[in-house]
Parts: sequence; structure tokens; C-alpha cells
Amino acid sequence: MSLTVSPELLDKARRGPVTDDEFIACIRESLPYAWDVITRLAEQIATDRLDYAANEVPPPGEKERGQLLRLLASDAMRGAVQRHFGLRLAFQNCHKVALFRPDAETAYQDFITPRAQLLNQSPELVDC
Repeated sequence: MSLTVSPELLDKARRGPVTDDEFIACIRESLPYAWDVITRLAEQIATDRLDYAANEVPPPGEKERGQLLRLLASDAMRGAVQRHFGLRLAFQNCHKVALFRPDAETAYQDFITPRAQLLNQSPELVDC
């Protein structure tokens, strides 16, 4: 299961749309490790005035790795997180997730190239 959804939020979703704030709260509570990684990157961009920031640290375990993958594999979650932070998400493997300012198109395009993907590989990450 990707998210732990409260009965109230599930009932609301059955009746109609939910807000991004409600969805973000569910993501934050369900996937705390993934949320912390994304929040840290967003804070790094804001504090250091960077075009982008990338996580280079592998998750401490499979549970945390699964949280990142679930968040990044869901179009709905990625979209909500991007709207929440006003930043663009991209990722290359089980831990190398990056956030980009909307105007950092060159950095984003460089990050998502096949070349960047190939250069990011290492034997330790074959099964991540």
C-alpha cells in the first residue's frame, strides 16, 4: 500500500475531490522518510539559493527506499509535491532524487539525460 489513508479522507475522496493540502498531509504522514528527503532538498534550494539540489545518500533500509520509490512513482503524489514546493522533481535511482527551480531548465534537462543516468550507476546500486 502506498499511503495510509484515514477513514475521513477516504470518505471525502469517495464523495468528490480532495485538496492538495489534504493529500500532502496524507503523503507526509504515510511516507515520512520520503517527505523528509524532499523537504530537506527544498530547504537547501531556498537557503543556498541553488538552481537544484540532489540527494546522494542511499536510504538506510528497504522500508525507506520503498517510501521514496512509492512517492516518485505516483504521478498524483509527484504532482502534489511539486505544486506544494513550487519545484520540479526528477530521479535516477532508488535514492538520487533531485528538486529543480522552475527556471532551471538546463540543469533539469542535464539531469534527465541517458548520459546522466549511465554516469550515476554503480555496482552497489544494481538491486536498488
